[in-house]
Amino acid sequence: MNTLFKHIFILIFIFQFVITVNGQSKNNLKTRDTINISINKIIKTKIDTGLATFYGNMWHGRRTASGLPYHKDSLTCAHRNYPFGTKLKVTNLKNGKTVIVKVTDRGPHVRYRIIDLSTAAAKQISMIADGVVKVSVEFIP
Repeated sequence: MNTLFKHIFILIFIFQFVITVNGQSKNNLKTRDTINISINKIIKTKIDTGLATFYGNMWHGRRTASGLPYHKDSLTCAHRNYPFGTKLKVTNLKNGKTVIVKVTDRGPHVRYRIIDLSTAAAKQISMIADGVVKVSVEFIP
């Protein structure tokens, strides 16, 4: 999984470098749209399944890896690989409930877990009582 994302981000860097070196503007929407569509197709097919947890109240107000403060009532998450600002659709596989969250932090830092959700996001998919649930995580372009 990690190597797939590394390759994708290397490709993004190379495309942006080539555009800049060739004297074309980074604001050339036609070129950027083509690159984004290609990358979205690659990432969109990837759906991860694994264990999810949520931030406790003690993290409320603390700064995340993105520099933004964590707010327990916002629909945010921590993910190891996706860039900050990426939107993800998280589905609780136990009950089928879904939530769309924004990546603002890095983690989880516990083995076998794939995502940490904010308290509000955890409430939306009814995982507060369980604490740790099996979920699927899908990239939203």
